[in-house]
Amino acid sequence: MERSNVDDYLQQGIHGVKETNPDERRKFLGTLRERIVVALYQNQLREAGIYPEVENAVKENSKAHLYLNGHMDYSYLSKYIKIANQHNVKYTMVTNKEHNSDIGLVLAFDYAIDKEEIFVTKNESQASVHKESPNKKGLLSYMSKLFKSN
Repeated sequence: MERSNVDDYLQQGIHGVKETNPDERRKFLGTLRERIVVALYQNQLREAGIYPEVENAVKENSKAHLYLNGHMDYSYLSKYIKIANQHNVKYTMVTNKEHNSDIGLVLAFDYAIDKEEIFVTKNESQASVHKESPNKKGLLSYMSKLFKSN
């Protein structure tokens, strides 16, 4: 064995296997950007409801793996864990004691797919939930009708 190979072997034994792109892996919950199908930030996970884009991605990519930020409250993650279980997609709660990523969820393969846009920018289902129905009447509207009829 060459001297450099012995040194590499000893270093691996002491520090573990060298990791490629450690900063990128910390950011993307242990995986690489090139492997990701879809990702959500923590603030998106805290919103009510689910992102249909994520649900569809889980349905269409059953061989992918769901990585969830373990620093987040389980109540925000459970709705996506339920979807993963429904579609037999494996998931992992990732907790890095040295780094809390702003990423909350990542669906990724164990090989590169190089998808150009991985982040969901707008929650379409939430946009429709937050819009007020035109049939909805406020107290002021009710009061004005009450007094007009007299």
